[in-house]
Amino acid sequence: MKKETVIVLDFGGQYNQLIARRVRECNVYCEVKPYTVSLDEIKDLEPKGIIFTGGPNSVYDETSPRYEKEIFELGIPILGICYGAQVIAHTLGGVVKTAPVSEYGYTEVEINAADVIFEGVSEKTVCWMSHTDYIETAPEGFKVTARTSVCPVAAMACPERNLYATQFHPEVMHTAEGMKMLSNFVYKVCGCCGDWKMDSFVETTIQNLRKRIGEGKVLCALSGGVDSSVAAVLLSKAVGRQLTCVFVDHGLLRKNEGDEVEAVFGSNGSYELNFIRVNAQQRYYDKLKGVTEPEEKRKIIGAEFIRVFEEEAKKIGAVDYLVQGTIYPDVIESGLGKSAVIKSHHNVGGLPDVVDFKEIIEPLRMLFKDEVRKAGLELGIPEHLVFRQPFPGPGLGIRIIGEVTEEKVKIVQEADFIYREEIAKAGLDKSLGQYFAALTNMRSVGVMGDFRTYDYAVALRAVNTSDFMTADAAQLPWEVLNKVTNRIVNEVNGVNRVVYDCTGKPPGTIEFE
Repeated sequence: MKKETVIVLDFGGQYNQLIARRVRECNVYCEVKPYTVSLDEIKDLEPKGIIFTGGPNSVYDETSPRYEKEIFELGIPILGICYGAQVIAHTLGGVVKTAPVSEYGYTEVEINAADVIFEGVSEKTVCWMSHTDYIETAPEGFKVTARTSVCPVAAMACPERNLYATQFHPEVMHTAEGMKMLSNFVYKVCGCCGDWKMDSFVETTIQNLRKRIGEGKVLCALSGGVDSSVAAVLLSKAVGRQLTCVFVDHGLLRKNEGDEVEAVFGSNGSYELNFIRVNAQQRYYDKLKGVTEPEEKRKIIGAEFIRVFEEEAKKIGAVDYLVQGTIYPDVIESGLGKSAVIKSHHNVGGLPDVVDFKEIIEPLRMLFKDEVRKAGLELGIPEHLVFRQPFPGPGLGIRIIGEVTEEKVKIVQEADFIYREEIAKAGLDKSLGQYFAALTNMRSVGVMGDFRTYDYAVALRAVNTSDFMTADAAQLPWEVLNKVTNRIVNEVNGVNRVVYDCTGKPPGTIEFE
């Protein structure tokens, strides 16, 4: 039986994959397609619904992305979000103009007409806006279903044609009742039953990997983090000893992490795979010497990472496939098609022109972090590994602002270890999405033991998030922050000041660089 599918048509917005994530949270399979996909391809997929994403363009600009009008004649339910809503309005004869006042951030939206999308939603609800243009007049046949003090058409609907649109973003966590709106579209409008589960993803992925790889040899980039661990176990289940996992200790790991990874996946571990540890700490320090620009650091770390793998591949003989633990947030923040590029990621950027592998395999590319964890549990990976704190591929290289040195790495390792230890003691570790210490490049005057100091400031970060595409700064208890601060200042050489980052995502990112 063909699985029910919803398509997200990407017009260049940074939340395209997040929309797909929300649909899959409704247990409905979802794929993201560029707005350039043909109408025939869409028909072949037989989607139950289509969602138009946001985007940075103005729809009345002739060069802006659009879609042919015939898509509205397919009878397939369509929901337009932000720019996607403006595409629907402009294409069908409505009026889209530059808004007299831009709306960005939390906005109260008033529901002013009955609409299936808003069933069970409060008459006044807080939503997330991010637009400079707005729909001044809805197309003929549409009713205006919501408004704000600035936006006359915050939502509109034409139920007879199964067309719906919201100027705000229901997919982000900042929209209080956004999931209710999306689930109303998926279930009540599209008629989905929600039969896509993580166990089916794991089973199908293992079968596809086995078929794709055949008798080929596989080299896996294993960091010991959640993503690469789940990817490694998936490959182990698929091809067994055909898999060699290479763990590159680049000297940018958390305290004691290199030994911990080896203990879990090495010869004394419980997984059927070949494990190689490469100690390349000094090699990375030399490459990063004098480099301060974040993107350049990422590219260097990514490129060196692949070069180490090339060298190991030559040592172990012919290798056909390279596996990486790339996940959706990595891909979207590095840019998909014409989507906005936020920053490049270790798993998707920095590759040299010539890679000595037949093909790169990214089995988790379609998953968000919480889905990766669900897959890990489905695979039988122990909970303490599955729920380990997320850690970026470039490691502490992007948690050290400015130049990376061995001395700075030791400072941030010790500070981060203290922070994580106290968070766990306070029982907060399970409730936070991510937390870590970073080293700023700010040095300031302090006084310790009646002596003047001129040392670094450590920044603490803790966020609440379910998808890592949006996040709120966690409001940690003051007594915890106070204890962490005292310990870091007293126990870590080179630090005389600790600050706490209160920035959400957006406008910030979770990592500092």
